[in-house]
Amino acid sequence: MEGLADVHLRRLLTAQGGFDWAVSEFVRVVDRAYPDRVFYNICPELLNGGKTDCGTPIRVQLLGSDSGAMAENARRAVELGSYGIDINFGCPSKTVNRRQGGAAMLKEPDSLYRIVNAVRRALPQQITVSAKMRLGYDDVSLMLDNACAIEAGGATEMTVHARTRLQGYAPPAHWDELARIKSAINIPLIANGDIWTVEDYHACVATSGTTDVMLGRGAVRSPDLASRIRQNKMTEAQWQVVRHLLIDFWHDIRKTLPEKDCAGRLKQWVNHLRKVHPDAEALWHEIRTEKQWPKLERLIEAA
Repeated sequence: MEGLADVHLRRLLTAQGGFDWAVSEFVRVVDRAYPDRVFYNICPELLNGGKTDCGTPIRVQLLGSDSGAMAENARRAVELGSYGIDINFGCPSKTVNRRQGGAAMLKEPDSLYRIVNAVRRALPQQITVSAKMRLGYDDVSLMLDNACAIEAGGATEMTVHARTRLQGYAPPAHWDELARIKSAINIPLIANGDIWTVEDYHACVATSGTTDVMLGRGAVRSPDLASRIRQNKMTEAQWQVVRHLLIDFWHDIRKTLPEKDCAGRLKQWVNHLRKVHPDAEALWHEIRTEKQWPKLERLIEAA
């Protein structure tokens, strides 16, 4: 989730518990090896032993179509402390797809194999190489070919967002297709898409046949969702708990982000939270046009 699940939000969400690991925002790989500062900028956790403050391992995510550059950057990310490499074949962004990155590669199973295999061969065997894909680009006609190509390339785990690129994020997620993929591969399958609640998790497991899930927007809207899935606890966290996380987030971003970016990042998260919490909806209407730091701080502390 580029521009959303940054180091600040990763720190807070993983601290709520329940996550085995998390991924960085993607490093857009073009045709060369990047200097270390690029990896530290995208994944500052590399300076903390490759983990968030609470100890959750972080996996650097790479996106690109140049197999040599992908392999070289994967090697360097692992040397810097990344807990494996995650390859992005799922990004639906038109800008990324026009440059033959992300979901655009789902049109060519051979390209998926080439990228995964190059990354796999560049790394020690014990290092995890995971890949995330969608059900397809325009349709699911190449779904099983893509999944098998990723496995054949040497991936050790596969995450599938249960929609095509054409379907974007429109509901519903097609968990039934994940069951077909699971039957066709022999590596662990991680389900993704429309897991907003603990009930959704159980429905996804029953339909897809896998107990492993990746949380994206669901965890942003409900910060304790991973922990509640672990505990099978249905009740959402109280707003006051979430509000304290929001205040913590505000103080954290103010230390490191440019002033012009802080208001936008705060509003971005509140916009997600208001899908679940009525109090966040009320706060959203108070802050949506506000730009001054002191006023924003007063509003979130009083929410």
